[in-house]
Order: sequence, then C-alpha cells, then structure tokens
Amino acid sequence: MKRTILIVVPLVVLFGAMGIGLTKHLVRTAGASDSAAADVRAITTGAGVTIKVSDKPIPVPAAAAHLVDITGRTIAMDDLHGKVVLVNFWATWCGPCREEIPALMALQDRYRGRLVVLGLSIDESPVGDVAAFAKQVGINYPVVMATDDVQQAFGGIASVPSTFLVNPEGKILLRHLGSIDPQQVEQEVRAFSGLQTAATIEVVKDTGQVLLANAAYATEIPGVDLAGLTPAQKAKALQRLNTEHCTCGCNTTLAQCRINDPSCATSLPLAQKVADQIRHGG
Repeated sequence: MKRTILIVVPLVVLFGAMGIGLTKHLVRTAGASDSAAADVRAITTGAGVTIKVSDKPIPVPAAAAHLVDITGRTIAMDDLHGKVVLVNFWATWCGPCREEIPALMALQDRYRGRLVVLGLSIDESPVGDVAAFAKQVGINYPVVMATDDVQQAFGGIASVPSTFLVNPEGKILLRHLGSIDPQQVEQEVRAFSGLQTAATIEVVKDTGQVLLANAAYATEIPGVDLAGLTPAQKAKALQRLNTEHCTCGCNTTLAQCRINDPSCATSLPLAQKVADQIRHGG
C-alpha cells in the first residue's frame, strides 16, 4: 500500500523539514500578504487541490543541463535557477499533447518571470517540421528536440505527454503522466514560486511511482513474487531488477518498467524469471 504523509503545517516549515532547499522567499503560506505574493492573481484559489511531491526529489539530469532549442538558442538550466520549470515531453503527432499546448501557453504567459515551460519534442521528423508546427500554433515557450539521451535521463519517456516540475532550486519534485490538469499545475507553479495558494501538499514515499529514478528504493515490484527470498536473496534480486533492462522497447530497467507500466506483458515474465533464478540459487 502506498503511504502518504499529509502535511498541514505551513509550506515554509514543510520544505525546510524536507530539505528540498526552498527558502522563505520562495514558498509562502496561503495567508501571506506581501506585495510579491500578490503580483499574479490565481485563476482559482487552489482549494481542494492536492499537490503530491516525491520525498526524494532529484536534480535535473546532467544530460539536460544544456539544451538547444529549435531556433539554435542554448538553454542552460543554471540560468533558470530561481524559476519553476515545467519540462513537457510531447510530439506533434500526439493528440493529447496538442490539446494541452494552449494551457501550457496560458501558464507561460500568466506566470512569465516565475515560470519557464520547456517543450521537449520526441518527434523523429525533421526539426523544420516541428518548428513549422510551433510557429503555426504560436507556441510561446522554448521547444527542444529531445535526444534519446535526454529521454533516458528522465527515466525513459514511454508515453507522451509527460510533464516534470522542477523547483527553483533545480530539483524535480513530481511528474504528470498524460494530459495535465491546468488548475492543478497552476497551483503547483504558485506553490513553488512563492505565490499564495490554498492547495494541500502531500509528501509521497517515492519508490518510483512519482519519479522513476527512485525505483531503486522499491522493496516490492508490481506483480513480481519475491516471497520466500532471504534478505540477501531479495537484495540481489532487487539489484538485478534495477540493472537489467526490459526488452519491450521502453529502454528502462525491469523494475522501472514494472512500476511505470504494471500492465507490460514483457517485463513481468522477465522480472519473475530473475526472482525465480535467485530463489533457486541462480
């Protein structure tokens, strides 16, 4: 069973305790009234919205430290320090991706100066085609052609859209699989850029379900029978499951694939074979 810790203390205390590194000027309670917090009026209050963040936030991967957008401009993550960054993996052929672009554009426009949306295209078509699409739609944020290395650095992008939220300190706190909920994401942007929000924060015990890179912390793998293994055998099995790769085409480890897609018919027998081999002395 997944456990969450419901946070009811002010956001400043929350992130100080987590060690995420957000200081008082970056995160304020919903009751804050200073002028900076009042700069941008929210479309919604955030009441009823729950923001789930990993208890083990990870730095932006080195492979994404320097990106080049479709205009040839270099984007250095260090230059975005102090802003919330939404890393949105998408494709021109993806219907849901196209549908959420207006919402991303609206967020970029409304929170400009506090937020940077990065559209990382996984298209295999020429960059010129992606650039033409971006111009036609009027995308107002940087678009980058995502290399395989960048995709793998984010845990492998098995489906689009996939969106990651990076806090002003450069750490990935959460991800959204599938289309974003604009109201949800607005409150996430507000919470981590120091604006007022009535949203609730939950710190989730993350074993890969929030950030796939944290699959190495999992002690159970969906669908894989580890019962009966000694502690040493279980540790060996988990080490192999977090090292050996699935062959379904996801380019992730067996553990990551099982956590990311428990319905995968390829990873399950492969993962179970690993467990059975170790169970019988392999």
